[in-house]
This record gives sequence, C-alpha cells and structure tokens, in this order.
Amino acid sequence: MHTLATLYQLRAHLGLAPTDTADDPRLIDALESATAHIERHAARRFIPRRAALPHHYTSGLDLLLNDDLLELTALTNGDGSSINLADVIALPAQPPYSLLRLTGSSAFNWSLSPLNALTVTGLWGWHERPAESWRASADTVHDNPLTSSSVTLTVGDADGADSAARSPRFQTGQLLKLEDEFCVVLAVSTATNTLIIQRAAYGTTAAAHPLGTPIAVYQPPAELESLALRWAAWLYREADSAPIPAVPAAFHECLAVFRRLRVR
Repeated sequence: MHTLATLYQLRAHLGLAPTDTADDPRLIDALESATAHIERHAARRFIPRRAALPHHYTSGLDLLLNDDLLELTALTNGDGSSINLADVIALPAQPPYSLLRLTGSSAFNWSLSPLNALTVTGLWGWHERPAESWRASADTVHDNPLTSSSVTLTVGDADGADSAARSPRFQTGQLLKLEDEFCVVLAVSTATNTLIIQRAAYGTTAAAHPLGTPIAVYQPPAELESLALRWAAWLYREADSAPIPAVPAAFHECLAVFRRLRVR
C-alpha cells in the first residue's frame, strides 16, 4: 500500500462512518490510484525511501541528482571507491537536495563507462518541511521486544490521540518509523491495541525493537494529502462512469507547483 492519505481520512472526507467498511477495497484502490497519478504527474515521490541510485558521470565536481535527496549516507565513485562525505556540499542549503558538489581533492570519475558510474545512497523523497515530516505518535512498542519477523505490533492505545492531539493516532495506510525501520500499517485493532504491519518498507531493514521504542508517523505535505483525498474521492465516485471522464483541471492546477523540473 502506497498512499498519501489514509483510509480513515478518506471515509471522513466522504462522510462515511468509521464502521462503514463495505467499500473499503474500492476506497483503498482509489487512494492508491490517486497517489500514483499525483506522483506521476509531479515526476517525484512524496513517500521517503532508502535506496542506492545509479547516476551518470557528467562533471568532475558537480552531480545533478536524479531524484529529491533528503539525506546523503554514502557516495560511491566511478572507480568503486567511496567519496568522503566531508568533501561533499549538498545543494540547496536545506533538503531536499538536487545537486552534490565536491570540494577539496575529491573528484568524480569513471573507468569503463560514464553511464551509471556513480552511486548515491541515502533517503530519497520530497517534503517541503523535512524536519516536520515525522510526528510523534505519543505511543511506543509494547512488545518485549518486537522481533524482526513479527508482523503484529502491540501499542498502548491504538485509537488514542497523537502528540498533536489528533486521533486516532494509528490508521490503515500510515507509514511508521521505529528507529531506522519503516513499517506500513495494514490493519488496526482497537480491541487488542495491535497493528498488522508490513516490515522493512521502502528500502529499510527489519530489526528487533525493544519495549518502549518510540513510534513516529510520517506526515505527507498537507496540500498533497488534501489533494490525494479530493482525487481519491473523485475516482471513487466516478468509478462506474462510461466513458471515463477527464481528470478535473483543478487537480492539475493544484499539482503544478509540486512538479519536478530538470535543467541541464
């Protein structure tokens, strides 16, 4: 599941009761489709992921990135050597970064071919305020411990308020962060205070997490979350229309400011 808004939010947007679950499969499909439309038309991803992305060699000192970079963790040169991150300036000054510039004695190179010669490893994705992209859930791991293979996470209060006084704190479709691991919420049981989760999501590695580990919840950019709900609601209502209607122009107008431009 890869969505910019949650099933709970879409039900509320449509005026459906939390217990009205008959159309959940269609609602989830609409959310996934809306997110795919948004990311395709914007030419960028809005959900963070860890990955090692290959890049073509274009210059000895500058590397224009193929995607939005939130955090640089490693940089491998065209000869297979690691570049000292102390010699790297990421631009602009604040993430997401779009260009890496080398300083000191470091320089980009290639041996067999300039194509895909360089590898940039890090956290990728776009957010207008990366420092505010994770919100404390006001809950912790209640398993002792949560093993690296378990897909059931026990929490203190599944439908309680989070650190921003918003409830329920856990919802199907959310992206959670437990230390360095990302997990996707697949189902929530308020009766047992348990979450069914997808482990090792978006390029992270499954690990054991001790009792009391804080749980953070990813917060997509607010405007995109709102647009995803509007788009998904439109898809849900128009699902049986024939012929298939055109996407409202207003959606594309809202998305225009988020489109990624590439200049070489």
